[in-house]
Amino acid sequence: MPARIDAILFDLGGVLIELAGVGRMLAWCPSLGTSDELWRRWLASPAVRAFETGRTDRAEFADAIIVEFGLPVDREAFLVEFALWPRALHPDARALLDSLARRYTLASLSNTNELHWNRFASEWNLPDFFHHNFPSHAVGKLKPDADYFEHVLEELRVDAAHALFVDDNAINVEAARSVGLHARRVPRFEALAPLFAEFRIGTAWEPSG
Repeated sequence: MPARIDAILFDLGGVLIELAGVGRMLAWCPSLGTSDELWRRWLASPAVRAFETGRTDRAEFADAIIVEFGLPVDREAFLVEFALWPRALHPDARALLDSLARRYTLASLSNTNELHWNRFASEWNLPDFFHHNFPSHAVGKLKPDADYFEHVLEELRVDAAHALFVDDNAINVEAARSVGLHARRVPRFEALAPLFAEFRIGTAWEPSG
């Protein structure tokens, strides 16, 4: 029998939101080779970790990331593009979350920053579709660190054995499993439906198209 799930914890970028940043970074830094290598370096980057835990501002972040990755752009050009890396919210995302929220506790678990979070709120009203939000820049912790997941579980007052975490990044999924969460890699929005079927997660939502 599948585990009883009381809470569903969503990564945002790459799951509910289409991202443009990976392709751009690989174009700027062809020596990285693959998206997996980019994510490995990005998640461990001192500049990224400082910005996405709210310890630096956007100018400091841009200057540091340009040096760290050897980007062929200046601060202003980088920030203009970086702000638009979250490209679009999937058209079915709101309907899915609205359906799930009737039966499950929903939380967003996002490594993010003030630039991107402001867009999520102002353009898509996305935070309002969750019962709880844990944007890393506000929490001061981030994935894949264990203390981020532990903080979320404590705040939600939910047992890890009854929570499902979905993320497009394998590193974050493995980290979530290490603290006892049910965790699955979801490389795109369309992969959610079969995953919910696996866990017998009920939803009135039907994919469009």
